[in-house]
Amino acid sequence: MPARDLAEPGPLVTTDDDAMNVARLPAERSLPALPALDTGGQPYAIVPRSQLVRQLLPVHIAEDPVLARIAGAQHPAELADRPAGLTVAEWAPRRLYPLPVVGPDARRSEVAILMARTHSPQVALVERDGTNVTVIGTVTTARLMRYFLEGTP
Repeated sequence: MPARDLAEPGPLVTTDDDAMNVARLPAERSLPALPALDTGGQPYAIVPRSQLVRQLLPVHIAEDPVLARIAGAQHPAELADRPAGLTVAEWAPRRLYPLPVVGPDARRSEVAILMARTHSPQVALVERDGTNVTVIGTVTTARLMRYFLEGTP
C-alpha cells in the first residue's frame, strides 16, 4: 500500500502564522504534531505536541526539575503567554524540528522507518513537479499503526 492511501488531510500552518493561535490547535483537535510550511508553501518543520509543551516553558525551568517544581505554582496563563507576539518561525525554528517527507508512492515500511529514525509522529506526503514541492497530506503514527495492527488504513 502506497503512502498516498494512508495520507490524511490535516491542518498545515505557515511560518508567518501567529504562534499563540497555532499552539492551541493540537489541544483543540488532538493532533500529534503540527506540520509547518514556509511562506512559499514548501515543507518547513514539524513540531510534536511534546515539544510544543516544552516551548511553553521558560528554558531555565524546562532544563531544571527543581525549578520546574517551583514553577508549578505559577499560573498556567503565565506560561501560555510565551508564544505571544511570535510567529511559528520564531517559536519553532526549522533547525530544531525538520519536517520528514515522503513521496506519494513510498511504501508504508518506508514511512515507518522514517518516523522511527526521525522520532516524528507525523510525516508529510509531498508531490514534486520539477523544483516545486506540494504537501498533499500527512501520515500519522496512529494511522500507520492502525494499518499495521488491523490491516486497515
